[in-house]
Amino acid sequence: MTTGSAEVRHQGRPGQQLLHHEVSGPADGPPLVLGPSLGTSTTLWAHQVPDLARDFRTISYDLPGHGGSATGLLPYTKTGGTTVADLAALVLSLADHLGLDRFHYAGISLGGAVGAHLAAHHPARIASLALVCSSAHFGPPGPWHDRARLVRDQGMAPLLASSPGRWFGDESFAATETGRRLLDALAATDPAGYAACCDALATYDLRDRLGDISAPTLVVGGSQDVATPLPHARELSAGVPRGRLEVLECGHLAAETGAPLLEALRGHLSRIPAR
Repeated sequence: MTTGSAEVRHQGRPGQQLLHHEVSGPADGPPLVLGPSLGTSTTLWAHQVPDLARDFRTISYDLPGHGGSATGLLPYTKTGGTTVADLAALVLSLADHLGLDRFHYAGISLGGAVGAHLAAHHPARIASLALVCSSAHFGPPGPWHDRARLVRDQGMAPLLASSPGRWFGDESFAATETGRRLLDALAATDPAGYAACCDALATYDLRDRLGDISAPTLVVGGSQDVATPLPHARELSAGVPRGRLEVLECGHLAAETGAPLLEALRGHLSRIPAR
């Protein structure tokens, strides 16, 4: 189903409180929302979107303070207190704006947490779920609050040197075109927006709600992921009633894999009955 395919970029009209997003693919295709990781932008999905958009209406979005999304979309950016529920509400507002009553969702890391929250709390909206290098709980809050304070005080510069080791299974990937684009997106992120997302990760814990996720769910774990190692993926796939685990040879962002991540998503989506 590729007739009428198009690519449209949106930031919303003045006064609209919408996440910046990019829409690709056929207008009548099944909608697929793509969620990014902390510190990245829509560029994270650049290798997968052209293929997925042959059959799906893909909607990739930027987190507040990232890419083209305004930091002011989030509350409490200066004082702390932003939650994953706040981020999920922004995604639902975007879906409502686009007329998406029900949609497939795939997200990496924090983007996956947003999708899991939606699937647990708004199950009627989620047709299927893919959680890539994500978690039901990203560890104790202290380190996240520490990172939020760091970027509020010193900006994004302190993270640029350490991020390749957290993001990529092979740090030399940082020197590739994709690696450079991802690090450029990190450097351009508003520290206030990044810190607010750290606050959201600090309080996120969906472990007692995994059983409420009824959508068919693919969990992708990275064999070289040091940020959310494989036990996180195994916990997700074991806790979600219709969860299925697939392990890829990659680091945290799964960007290094290119085709393998695309094939995993395609295989997952092909199992979902048409509605």
